[in-house]
Amino acid sequence: MSQKTDAIVSKKIPILILNFKNYLEIAGQKGIELARAVQEVSESYSGRIQFVVAPPQPALSLVKQNVNIPVFAQHLDYADEGSTTGFFIPKMVSMYGAQGSLLNHSEHRIDKLDTIQGLVNRLKSLHMISVVCARSASEVSTFARFEPDYIAIEPPELIGSGRAVSKENPSIVTDSIDAAARMSPNVKVICGAGITDATDVSSALKLGATGILVASGIIKATSWMDKISELASGFE
Repeated sequence: MSQKTDAIVSKKIPILILNFKNYLEIAGQKGIELARAVQEVSESYSGRIQFVVAPPQPALSLVKQNVNIPVFAQHLDYADEGSTTGFFIPKMVSMYGAQGSLLNHSEHRIDKLDTIQGLVNRLKSLHMISVVCARSASEVSTFARFEPDYIAIEPPELIGSGRAVSKENPSIVTDSIDAAARMSPNVKVICGAGITDATDVSSALKLGATGILVASGIIKATSWMDKISELASGFE
């Protein structure tokens, strides 16, 4: 395989994170095809939008070998290296090429605040990006104290609904941005849940969000390339 230069995640640039989840539409080779589609669209927006993919854990290394865009894990465990069979640990993930991770997604909640804080700190020590998911502005306030790179505001009732949080509940977005700013100027807030078209994206950005976290809006689309391009157009 030829040498490739990996993109670096910068919080100064709006971000689009595509969470593959465990949809069968992206199983096996299809996951590589989707990641390559994201990369192809990203080339038209170099320096203006940063694109990140979060494939299922078994495919993380394989996807990373096939694209130059940043690859994140979908979840990490707070476990040590060594005799920790089955746990997905930050150091190992880093060595396989991941540049960051989602944490505390509504579909994979982390029960203890100390664990979330510990994972954020471990990612910092590895120079990796942390994206902590929150269900409410109150949770955003709590998590912002840990100074993750991003907090994704995702009301669970809107996830996968096709009803975007930026339109259905714009106040939770602005309240979350305010809550994060009160705790730390370094934490960026992005929008997840229900994003399906360019207007959902532009609405989120107008509210002050730094980007979006999307899943089924792209995965379930008839044409991945067309839908990625459409959502990217909402950043302009």
